[in-house]
Amino acid sequence: MKSKCLLWIWTLGGTLPPYRRAGTLQIQKAWNISPLIAVKVRNIFVKAMDGDQPQCMETADLNLEQNVAQSPIVSTTGGSEAVKNGGTLVTEGKGKIFFPSANEVFYNPVQEFNRDLTCAVLTEFVRLQLSSKGISIAVPGEENVSKVIVDLSKGGKDDDLEQTPGGDDQQDNEEHEAVKVGEVCQEGVRVLEALAASGLRSIRFAKEVPGLQRVVANDLSAKAVELITKNIQLNDVGHLVTPSLSDARMLMYQSKADRDLFDVIDLDPYGSPSMFLDAAVQSVSDGGLLCVTCTDMAVMAGNSGETCYSKYGSMSIKGKFCHEMALRIILHSIDLRANCYQRYIVPLLSVSADFYIRVFVRVFTGQAKVKASASKQAFVYNCVGCGSFHMQRLGKVAHNGNNFNYKAACGPPVGPSCEYCQQRHQLGGPLWAEPLHNADFVQRVLSAVGSNPARFRTSQRIQGILSMVMEELSDVPLYYTLDHLSKTVRCSSPSLLQFRSALLHAGYRVSLSHACKNAIKTDAPPPVLWDIMRCWEKLNPVKRERLSESSPAAHILSVEPKLQASFTVRADANPSSRKQGLKRFQLNPEPFWGPKARAKAGGGISSSLQEKRKLHQNKRKECAEQSDGAHLKNFPCKRFRQGNCSLGDKCCYSHETEGKTAENNPAPS
Repeated sequence: MKSKCLLWIWTLGGTLPPYRRAGTLQIQKAWNISPLIAVKVRNIFVKAMDGDQPQCMETADLNLEQNVAQSPIVSTTGGSEAVKNGGTLVTEGKGKIFFPSANEVFYNPVQEFNRDLTCAVLTEFVRLQLSSKGISIAVPGEENVSKVIVDLSKGGKDDDLEQTPGGDDQQDNEEHEAVKVGEVCQEGVRVLEALAASGLRSIRFAKEVPGLQRVVANDLSAKAVELITKNIQLNDVGHLVTPSLSDARMLMYQSKADRDLFDVIDLDPYGSPSMFLDAAVQSVSDGGLLCVTCTDMAVMAGNSGETCYSKYGSMSIKGKFCHEMALRIILHSIDLRANCYQRYIVPLLSVSADFYIRVFVRVFTGQAKVKASASKQAFVYNCVGCGSFHMQRLGKVAHNGNNFNYKAACGPPVGPSCEYCQQRHQLGGPLWAEPLHNADFVQRVLSAVGSNPARFRTSQRIQGILSMVMEELSDVPLYYTLDHLSKTVRCSSPSLLQFRSALLHAGYRVSLSHACKNAIKTDAPPPVLWDIMRCWEKLNPVKRERLSESSPAAHILSVEPKLQASFTVRADANPSSRKQGLKRFQLNPEPFWGPKARAKAGGGISSSLQEKRKLHQNKRKECAEQSDGAHLKNFPCKRFRQGNCSLGDKCCYSHETEGKTAENNPAPS
């Protein structure tokens, strides 16, 4: 019987899809990770085999369950407690994971808002997908009210709304066909978490989002896959979540080759997702959802423009609008890769939060739509002196009835130097110049979270950010900041309501931005903004004799304003989210709130980022002041960290250099 089971596994490995085939290969190597296949199959193996080996397997599983059972009770809203075997039991949402003390697998509690928002977006996406099939979903804690169905298909318009009829017969059918959380829906959504790490996100999908057919939790690290397997057992979601040990790109390419596409692909890497985008846009189904996180904000915010171009095909520049620029760069990069395969994107939601950005886009196929992609991209000319910027589209679309003509755009929109301060311009982009969000979809997510606030621990923050997203001017790319406008003319800053009122009195639209606390997003051209600042300077004069003749402030204030601005506060100047006191920009709840150290393949415990900052603080200055090299003992060499340094405890960072110097310059005899 044992030989028959092994033969069956070997035969099955060549017929399964790649994400299941990887699990089968692991079983062939070691029985200790046998939960990588379906639970029913594993039970057959355990019953069929005799001897000490199955007892070891059962004992290992029992020890894990006992450790979890003996650990202190953890709140369901989130938290972590120590477990006897040296790990930590982390609870977030409805899921709980066992996390080892060694830094072998990456986990960051800061990203809880990211995972909560993803669960909320995925729930509404599944609702839309299954509603066309006559299937409804049941979310725990959600009121049984009639839903508004948004038609986001490629054949319909983005703003089409259809009200679900409220007949009694249909309500009875919905109650009969409603899919609950944790159930396998044969016509449901197929989800891939390409970089799963601990598997927490996939487990939360299985326990919080109804209407799923399967969830594949993939990672390239064998330690991570082993941990994912344990966490799947811990949460009893083996019927929905399948672990996979594979390169994420190869897994997605293979799914494309096997025509087994995913409806949702989640990319949340440590750093840049650029290397996974090409495979992702091919392996997601037509109309599927692509969720992408970028944490390399230094690159996308203008510190390394050349690196940003090599990764995303766009040049980033330093500016006050850097966070929204990062969102538009990643959208441009995804659309550019999708265009290579006659596909295009429709952004549903784009968010800049904490130290990362997160975008949710749908990917469609259509050659005619792809032709319009050039007109959706733009360059930005940003003045290095006053910060004025102008957008230049790459293409334009002219249409006569049903006939569309695609042409190259004309430009540039600026001269050799800035007309306001006589400084030069920086050229950035190309960027995504179309709206960042779909207002109807965002409203659905906002309504769902507002009607069920106990579902997520970060519900208040989700409502605050999505409310600001709804208030943003969708057709106005980028923004100014109030403090930078005041700093440019060297005067005191008007209040936010006064400046917004001045723009509204002048007949222009204005909104805030979720990406920056003091942002001014408006369709008013730069001359109007500087006229308002000139009028404000007359009320709050500066000492012009102290201004340099070549400074931007001197050039701007030397021109008389053509617009007489009124700073009388209007009632509509205060946005609704601000009036309600929603949590829009939260303070960091603890010190060093941000990225965590990267997981180490060898399993060593990485020093925290704050320890590294303290260690390297003023290192160059100390090197210049101290010549004896005593301070370098705090920086051991690589061999010392591996335990192979011949100097032992006397090791210092520069001893290899000193040794080579002594060999090259021998002492005179």
